[in-house]
Amino acid sequence: MAPTSRTHRVTTGDATLDDDIDALLDRIAPPHNRDVLRDILVTSVGLAGDDTDRLDLKITAAALREMRVAFRAFAPYRDVPKATIFGSARTLPDDPAYTQARHLARLLAERGWMVVTGAGPGIMAAGFEGAGREHSFGVNIRLPFEQAPNPFIAGDEKLVSMKYFFTRKLMLMKESAGFVSLPGGFGTLDETMELLTLVQTGKASPAPIVLLDEPGGDYWPAFVRFLHETVLPRGLIDADDLDLVTVTDDVDVAVDDLLTFQRNFRSLRWVNQVLVLRMRHAPTDDELADLVTRFGDIATDGRIVRTEALPAEVRSKDSLDLARIALRYNGFAAGRLRRLIDALNRLPSLDS
Repeated sequence: MAPTSRTHRVTTGDATLDDDIDALLDRIAPPHNRDVLRDILVTSVGLAGDDTDRLDLKITAAALREMRVAFRAFAPYRDVPKATIFGSARTLPDDPAYTQARHLARLLAERGWMVVTGAGPGIMAAGFEGAGREHSFGVNIRLPFEQAPNPFIAGDEKLVSMKYFFTRKLMLMKESAGFVSLPGGFGTLDETMELLTLVQTGKASPAPIVLLDEPGGDYWPAFVRFLHETVLPRGLIDADDLDLVTVTDDVDVAVDDLLTFQRNFRSLRWVNQVLVLRMRHAPTDDELADLVTRFGDIATDGRIVRTEALPAEVRSKDSLDLARIALRYNGFAAGRLRRLIDALNRLPSLDS
C-alpha cells in the first residue's frame, strides 16, 4: 500500500482493487468520513495480501470489533462530560477508599457528569454505586478467571466487555474529560502511568488528573515522593511533569479540579507548528501580557497572541464560536501547558 504524492490517498497498489473498494463504498454510501473508511478497507486488503499470521489477524479483527461496539455504546452520550475512575478491584465496601470513590461519583453525578470505570468490583463498583446506573458507564475486561460486571451496571446498555486491555484502556481514556485514580495494584498503576505518559508526550490532550487517597492516606504521597526523590534527580522526568497531577485526600478538591478545568478552556488544536487554545472568554490585554510573562518560555519565540480561527479551523468549521490564543509551543513542557490552561480558567475578567 502506498499514498499518492498529490492527494495522500492510500491505495492497495492495484488499480482494480482500488476500484472495487470505491464501488463497495458507493454501495454502502457512508454519509460521512468516506476517506477514513476507505483507509480501513485498504488496510484490510493489505492484511489479506501480506500472508499475515492467523493469530495476528484474529487480534486485529477482535480489536476492531470491540472498538466498534464501544464507539456505538458511547455515541449517544458524546456530549455528556465524563470522568474515569481507576482503582483496585480488591477494595472492600468497608474500606475508606471505597467510601471516597462512592462520594466522588455521587458529587459528579449531581453535577451532570457520568462516571466511567472498568465495571468490576471494588473501587469500580463504588463509582457506580455513587453515581447510579443512569450516570454510569462500564468497560469490562474478560479475564481467564472471569471478572463479571458488578451488579450496579450488569445488563445495562452502557456496559461493554473487552478481550484486550489495550482496547479497554483506549475507551477508558478516550471518552473522558477528567480522571481520578484511587489506591490500587498493578492495573491501577499501569492505567495511571499510561495516562500520565499520554498527556506528557502530547498524545492525549491536557486533562485534569487527580490522585485521590483515603483521608490521611499515604498511597499517592508515597508515589509522588518516589518521583521526586528517585525519578526526578536522575533526569528521567522534568520537574514540571509533576504539575500534571493533583494529589489530595479531599473529595471536594478532586471534584473542583475536574469541574474547573473547563471553566473557560474548551479545547486545543495543532495547526502546522502553531498550538491554538480555544476558550469561552479571551484574556484582556493586561491578562495576555501577564500570560506572556509567566508562560512565554514554553513558546519557541516567546510569544502568546490572541487570534481568530486559523484557515484550517475555518475549513473544518472547528469551534468557530470560541475565542483563541496561539503560540509556537515547544512541545516539552506538559506541566507548564497545564498551568497555562489553569491560568486561563482563573482570568480575573471571568468574574467581571
